This record gives sequence, structure tokens and C-alpha cells, in this order.
Amino acid sequence: MVAQADIGVIGGSGLYQIEGLESIDQVEIDTPFGRPSDVFTVGTLEGVRVAFLPRHGRGHRLLPSEVPARANLFAFRLLGVRQVLSLSAVGSLREELEPMDMVVPDQLFDRTKARPSTFFGNGIVAHVSMAEPFCRNLRDALQQASSSVVPRTHAGGTYVCMEGPAFSTYAESMTYRQLGFAVIGMTALPEAKLAREAGLCYGLLAQVTDYDCWHSGHESVTSDMVMANVARNSANARAILRRCIPLLQPAEDCSCRHALDGAIATSPDAIDPETRRRLAPLLP
Repeated sequence: MVAQADIGVIGGSGLYQIEGLESIDQVEIDTPFGRPSDVFTVGTLEGVRVAFLPRHGRGHRLLPSEVPARANLFAFRLLGVRQVLSLSAVGSLREELEPMDMVVPDQLFDRTKARPSTFFGNGIVAHVSMAEPFCRNLRDALQQASSSVVPRTHAGGTYVCMEGPAFSTYAESMTYRQLGFAVIGMTALPEAKLAREAGLCYGLLAQVTDYDCWHSGHESVTSDMVMANVARNSANARAILRRCIPLLQPAEDCSCRHALDGAIATSPDAIDPETRRRLAPLLP
């Protein structure tokens, strides 16, 4: 039997393991959508069973566009996870969001181009609601935990997700500012959409590493800059996780868990049996 967990953690750039896990299992999982980014580390943290996955793989091997997000989120469901905390390095699009600050965004804007963003198709159609892309319960827990570690933690704001791997042009960065976006990154999508389809509560902690390329008083973002600031803030990220995880209470009535209720447009008798079998862990 595959080791089970209650909480899933997706580590972003610079976070490839969690210290303090006890009773650890290393779990390899196959899914109908291929292999996840890496082996899952399943263990106990603060009395809670946690499944940890490095988004880019250990050693940072995967481009943002190469992250097998469908396999990752499907595998969390196979592990029994219903709440997922995601950590992500981001650039700031606002003066007041300074490098080393934390942001708990409440909205998303999709600028990706080449990423599979749904589990459905092949004879089954589903349209989930994404009006609120992040679980409100997880946002509250992340805000509380992060504020106790990093006082400069900001609540709300829109995360614009670009394709990458190159950073923004100056024109793009200025346009995103004019549109009122707060931070920019490369990995929150399609994760958030897939988490909703999978009935997973999903919350994101954004670690500000730079001012993208719009700020005349700061150097334009580089990979070295991002990784250096993520490394500087890794202890804070781990401390926030330790404080956040005990705050998460199972919420069976959370709307995230019922996202597929009424969302499947395909008549049940028209669904291909093989597709039904393949998606059985997700279907209501």
C-alpha cells in the first residue's frame, strides 16, 4: 500500500527538502499522466503526515514548462492528500513588495502558452469554477504563519503566471504593472487549475526575490539573483511551513473539495469506460 499523507507541500526554487520530517518513506508513483517531478518524501511533521515534492526535481532539472503538473497533482490524490501548500519564487510588480517579502496572493492571471491544464478531454468534459483560484482557508493559514515569521507578509494580490523560461521584457513588465498585478512567476499555473479539478485545497506562498525588470533603481532580474535570495530566505520558508501545517484543519465542506459537483457536462452513459477508469481517483 502506498504511504498516505494529509498535507501536500510543493517546494519551489531552492526548496528541495524539508528538515524535521520523521518516520520517512520515499515513495515513487506512476500516474496516467506519467511520472511526477521526483520521488515523494512522506513523513510526519508537527504530528501531521506530509507528502513533499520538489517541483523542479532535486538538482533543479525541470524548466517551468516541463514540470509534469498533471502527474504531480494526480499523485497527491493517490497519496490521500486533500490540502496542498505551494511555495514559489516571484518577482515584484509593486514598489511596496520588496525582495525578501512574502505574499499570499488571492488571484491569478494566466499568460502560459504550452502547458496541459486539465485532466479532462478524451471523451469527458468538465468546467470547474476558478473565480477564487486559491483556497480561502489555506490563504488564511499561510498569512497567519508567514506573518509570525516574516512581518513583511502581504495579503492578497494577483499573481501573473508567464510561460518562461526567459524573464519578462521591459514592455511586458510595465504592462503587467499597469494592469495592477502584484507579482510575477512561472509555476502557479496550471497547478492551481489542476488542483481545483482534483478536489484539492490549494494555497500559495510567494517569496519575492526581485523587482522583475521595471524598477529603475534595481538591476533587472537574473537567475543568480533569484536563487541567491531564495537561498537567503529558505530558513524562513521552512519555519513558515512548520507553523502553517498544524493550523490546517480538514474541511470536508470546503468548496474546493466539491469542485467537480455539477461540473461534468458529459452524460454519464457517454463517458468512455477507459477514461472513467483512468480518472476514477478524481471523479465524484
